[in-house]
Order: sequence, then structure tokens, then C-alpha cells
Amino acid sequence: MEKTKFLDAKGLACPMPIVKTRKEMKEMDPGQVLEIHVTDKGLKADLTAWAASTDNEIVKHEEENGVYKFWIKKV
Repeated sequence: MEKTKFLDAKGLACPMPIVKTRKEMKEMDPGQVLEIHVTDKGLKADLTAWAASTDNEIVKHEEENGVYKFWIKKV
């Protein structure tokens, strides 16, 4: 998956990953993809809800060695 921007939010607790994600997404154009890495396992539900409420799309997510990776496409 080709990303446009990358956000390293590892070690941050809610709500900071969402705050930083929102800021990055505001600067992006429709169709661009933001890759986010977080360590807060509760963020999956929060990020999914945020994406749905903002009409953005989580196109992929995976977990690797305690790091949760999300790819969000700006719609």
C-alpha cells in the first residue's frame, strides 16, 4: 500500500493519536493515504469511529510486535 504521509504516534495515549491524525488529514488531499503507527491497543475502536464520523476510510490495518498500523484514505 502506497502512503502519502506517515505519522508515528507510538507511545501516545488517547486522545493524542486522534488529535495528531486529524491534524495530518486536514493537510492532505482527497485520495491520499496516511500511515499511522500506534502502541495504544484501544485506538483501533477510536480510530474506526473517528474515520466513520469524518467519512475517511481505513483501507488496511495490521498488528506487528505490539505496534498497530493503520492506513487511512482521505475521501
